[in-house]
Amino acid sequence: MFSVVRPGFARRWLARTAALVPSQCALCHAWPAQRLCTACRARFVQGRPRCTGCARPIEGAARCGACLREPPPLDWCVAAVDYGHPWAGVVAQFKFGADPGWAAPLAALMRQAHGAREVLGRADLVLPVPLGAARLRERGYNQALLLARALAPAGPVLPALLLRPHDTPAQSSLGRRQRLANLRGAFMLEPLAAAAVTGRRALLVDDVTTTGATLHAAALTLRAAGAAGVDALVLARTPLQQE
Repeated sequence: MFSVVRPGFARRWLARTAALVPSQCALCHAWPAQRLCTACRARFVQGRPRCTGCARPIEGAARCGACLREPPPLDWCVAAVDYGHPWAGVVAQFKFGADPGWAAPLAALMRQAHGAREVLGRADLVLPVPLGAARLRERGYNQALLLARALAPAGPVLPALLLRPHDTPAQSSLGRRQRLANLRGAFMLEPLAAAAVTGRRALLVDDVTTTGATLHAAALTLRAAGAAGVDALVLARTPLQQE
């Protein structure tokens, strides 16, 4: 008798296996190596002080001037790298190139970021930033969910708690004010599970943050439902001049 392998299970198994099998480094093409070799991680992942409110690079203070003037709804925002070469290309492959195998190596970078251990350790709920239904159908998977599962394989990842009930225009084409307006009412909590947020600390997971508008909109939704605190952990933070 033949057993039926579900497509979703097969895809996740292949992605996890591919991350462990030696091959060429995707950046420098060294052989043999895993998808991100040790030399490229050392070259392209520069640990640097970042604002705890928005993850901008900062020197000599915990929070940048903008976050001191207008405190964000996040207690701590952690980013592993700047969104530039080579990570912009990597993110494009991950999101738009039907390549979920990037989840494990990118989550490993996120886990090593300053502050990642703390926000992962105190999270009661790990919530990937959701996609709208049309974008999810187009991509076939939510890259934030894959990152969340790789970050907390045995943890409380709840992909169906935070919802995006309707599709919004791509944030990449909008300025800061437009991004904020675009995301008003963009998120909601699953009505039958919303009580799970009350009094608990949530960790939002996403691939890239630019102005923080998406993370802020999601965090405000969680706080309105009674969350005790909200942190965010992302792979990349767009440099200030590109916001």
